Amino acid sequence: MRAFGEIELAVRGAEALLAEAARTIDRANADLTAHSAAAASVAVAAARAATTHAALEASSRLFEVAGTRSAAAGLGLDRHWRNARTHTLHDPAVWKIQHLGRWAVDGTPPPTTDRCKP
Repeated sequence: MRAFGEIELAVRGAEALLAEAARTIDRANADLTAHSAAAASVAVAAARAATTHAALEASSRLFEVAGTRSAAAGLGLDRHWRNARTHTLHDPAVWKIQHLGRWAVDGTPPPTTDRCKP
């Protein structure tokens, strides 16, 4: 049961960060400044890193709690890990975590692209 509890905790944390990111984006849209855009970017980075962790943790722990037979090709449970991994490779969370660290330590905003500059 501990494994299920840990998965639930990771998912709930990711969901909370996702909801906070949505609220932060809404606030930035209402009053777009360099600071509000950076705050929204940081909130999205936190949600991205947490959802990456939760998805990979849940899909990997599935095999631990279900046992050896869960890896049988006929069940196809490995598709959950593959799907999670594929989605997380597009925009690596490791970069998001570095942006979070810079923001936390010295207030450096995440990099922007031309199309999302305020």
